[in-house]
Amino acid sequence: MTYKRILVALDHSSQTEGVFSQSLDIAKQDNAALMIFHCLPIENQGVGFYGDMFGRELIDFSRRMQDKLKKESDETQKWLADYCKKATDQGVATEWTCKMGDAGSAIRDLVNSWDADLVVIGRRGRRGLTEVLLGSVSNHVLHHVPCSVLVVQGVATGASEK
Repeated sequence: MTYKRILVALDHSSQTEGVFSQSLDIAKQDNAALMIFHCLPIENQGVGFYGDMFGRELIDFSRRMQDKLKKESDETQKWLADYCKKATDQGVATEWTCKMGDAGSAIRDLVNSWDADLVVIGRRGRRGLTEVLLGSVSNHVLHHVPCSVLVVQGVATGASEK
């Protein structure tokens, strides 16, 4: 089977290079277009349910969160552009995009809107309770996209990876 539009989902794990390399090899072999994607997670930054809803603390917190998000977004855009350049330098038509939110849902939506026929994604190797508690983006994608999925298997990791 040959592919025309390959979506590669990258994160900041140790698997990123392998996932990118696999997708680039397939894209070159099939003369396919490549969409490089990363999802910035929405994180709870320690505001309790009854957090201070008024006053300076909330304004300061909001400003800090906006600054953090802007910095992460800028860094991610540069990171994705670097991967895009690596692929285009090898003759692969490549673009990139970044979204914020739930990675599994964002990948599913991008597959549908970009009409991808292959998703290349990593799997960190979480099992059992860890996978249940932390979730599995690759598992979600496998069960919710209408195209082929290549899961690049990784090894279980510690808490140091994002």
